[in-house]
Amino acid sequence: MGWIPCSGNSNKKDKSKNKMKMMNQKPPVDGINSTSEKFETVPFRVKEASKNEGSDHIAAQTLAFRELATATKNFRAECLLGEGGFGRVYKGYLESINQVVAIKQLNRSGLQGNREFLVEVLMLSLLHHPHLVNLIGYCADGDQRLLVYEYMPLGSLEDHLDDISPGKKRLDWNTRMKIAAGAARGLEYLHDKANPPVIYRDLKCSNILLGEGYHPKLSDFGLAKLGPVGDNTHVSTRVMGTYGYCAPEYAMTGQLTLKSDVYSFGVVLLEIISGRKAIDNTKATGEQNLVAWARPLFKDRRTFSHIADPELQGQYPSRGLYQALAVAAMCVHEQPNMRPVIADVVTALNYLASQKYDPDTQLDESSHPAPPTPPRTKRDRDRKLSSGGGGGGGGSERDQTRRLS
Repeated sequence: MGWIPCSGNSNKKDKSKNKMKMMNQKPPVDGINSTSEKFETVPFRVKEASKNEGSDHIAAQTLAFRELATATKNFRAECLLGEGGFGRVYKGYLESINQVVAIKQLNRSGLQGNREFLVEVLMLSLLHHPHLVNLIGYCADGDQRLLVYEYMPLGSLEDHLDDISPGKKRLDWNTRMKIAAGAARGLEYLHDKANPPVIYRDLKCSNILLGEGYHPKLSDFGLAKLGPVGDNTHVSTRVMGTYGYCAPEYAMTGQLTLKSDVYSFGVVLLEIISGRKAIDNTKATGEQNLVAWARPLFKDRRTFSHIADPELQGQYPSRGLYQALAVAAMCVHEQPNMRPVIADVVTALNYLASQKYDPDTQLDESSHPAPPTPPRTKRDRDRKLSSGGGGGGGGSERDQTRRLS
C-alpha cells in the first residue's frame, strides 16, 4: 500500500508527529501560485445561511510582516500561545484594527506548510459561520507565511479536558453539551451549506477553540478537502489526520467521505463525555484507545455511567448521558453507512443542550421512579411461554442506543 497507518499521539505540542503521510508522497508544491491555480478551477459557493446561522462576511486582509512583528513584540516568547505542526501561534495586538488577534507563523522547514497555508486562506475566505474561526488576514512576504485570526480567549477544548491546571474549573455537563452542539453546527455548515461540501479532515479537541461563554469554533483548515460531487461517493486522497480521530475505512483505503468527519466528531464527543483522550498511552493496555475501550460499554446501559467523566462527580442527567452516548456510538460505528449524517447529530445535540441540568434545583431523572409496570397475569405468562418469549416491541438494548433521542 502507498500509505502509513495512523500513528503517533494527540499531543497538541507536537502535531507534526500526528500528520499521517503517504510513503510514496510526491514532493510538496513549491510556491503558492501554481497551487492556487489548481483550486481556482473548482467552482465554490456557499448556500445562503439562515438568519440564525449567518455571520458577517469579512474579507481577509493582506498584512505586512513588519506589522505582525510589531503586534507580537517581535514574536517574543511571552506572546507565544502554543506550537504545532504548522508552526507557532502568538497573541498580538493589531493597532490598525484595534483588535487582539492570534497570529500563526508558518514553520518554514515544514514540508506541507505552503499548501496548508493556501488551503486555509482559501477556505476561510469563502466560508463564514458563527462556529468557524474568523480569518482576519494573512501575510506572504518573501518566505514568510502567517495567518491572523480572531483571538479566542478560552483556548482550545483540549485545554479544558486534559491536564487541568490547579484551580481551573472543570467543564460542567451543560457546558459540554453546548460545546458539542456548537461544534456539530460548524461541521454541518461545512457538509451541508458549502457547495461542493467541505470535508474538514482534522476534527479534534485541540482544533475546537472557545470564545467568551465557551462558544466553540472550528479552526485549522489546512487539511480540509472538497468533498465528492455528483455520482461520486468519495474522494481518494493520501491519508492525513491525527491518530485516534481517523476513520478506519479512510486509514485503510484513502477514500475520504463526509462520514469520515462524522467518525472524528464521535471521538470528540466521547472525549467531551468521558474526559479521556482519544489516545492515552499512560493508561492500561485495553484503555489506551478511547473508541476501543468504549465500544463494549455501549452494549449495556448499566455500564454507561462508567464512561462519564469522574470529574463530573455524577452531576449529569442520566437520560441525557444515555442519549449523548447513543449519538457517539452511532458516529464511531465501524461501517460508514451506519453513521448518521451530521444534520441528525445536530438535531440530537441541540435538544440535549437545551435540556439544562441544575443539580441544586432539579432532580435527576434517575431519582424519579419509572411508571409502574402492570402486573403480569397468568394469561400473559402463558402467552409468553407459548410464543417462545422472543418478541418484545421495545427492541434490544443495542437497538435503543442507536436512537438519536
